[in-house]
Amino acid sequence: MSQLTWLDDHSADFPPTSSALEDPNGLLAVGGTLSPDRLINAYSQGIFPWYSEGQPVLWWSPSPRMALEPAKLHLGRSTKKLIRKRIFSVTVDRCFDSVIHHCAAVKRQHEDGTWITDEIMEAYAEMHRLGLAHSIETWRDGELVGGLYGINIGKAFFGESMFSLESGASKVAFSLLAMQLKTWNFQLIDCQIYTDYLASFGATEMNRNKFEQKLAKAVEIPHSCKWSQQWSMPAYGPESFE
Repeated sequence: MSQLTWLDDHSADFPPTSSALEDPNGLLAVGGTLSPDRLINAYSQGIFPWYSEGQPVLWWSPSPRMALEPAKLHLGRSTKKLIRKRIFSVTVDRCFDSVIHHCAAVKRQHEDGTWITDEIMEAYAEMHRLGLAHSIETWRDGELVGGLYGINIGKAFFGESMFSLESGASKVAFSLLAMQLKTWNFQLIDCQIYTDYLASFGATEMNRNKFEQKLAKAVEIPHSCKWSQQWSMPAYGPESFE
């Protein structure tokens, strides 16, 4: 049985992800800080933090891993119809703090409380200031009604959480994000854990080795686009939906 590694606060290093194999959920290490250097190092290796208030930071590397290759994005008939209705508009990086606070407030089945702690919000706000964390916002009649946030390193995007105050709001946000990442030739969207919802977009499960091979290539490809300045997806979807 592999021994769980406790991290110190002064190094951004992690144990090999293979040491998480014996845990069905991929628990890899405990402790350390959420500094930008550690988070960048973690995501670049397919590791992410997930823990509850009062716990030390828990670091995970699950296998199988749910991921979407943007080139294989699938938009179902209902999703295209929703975009065609032009109910929502979508923006990028307009209100990151509001999005993450809304995500923290979502009541999720089988969860007591939220894993998006004050510590998490502060850490990801700093990543946003550094240009590494981004939010996609969905609006209706000037009101924020949905969105998501995640981390961008190279040509990989790591989805963290989403929320929806109106039916379809987060679906539109994710759809236009995935289309934009396809336009930018991103290689991978990390979805972490299987859900039917993500599978409907074409996301699939892959074992840790396959995921890490794809990830290693994706994070090494430079991505110089300024998200809010070079976002090219129309607010209501591509003209081909007309």
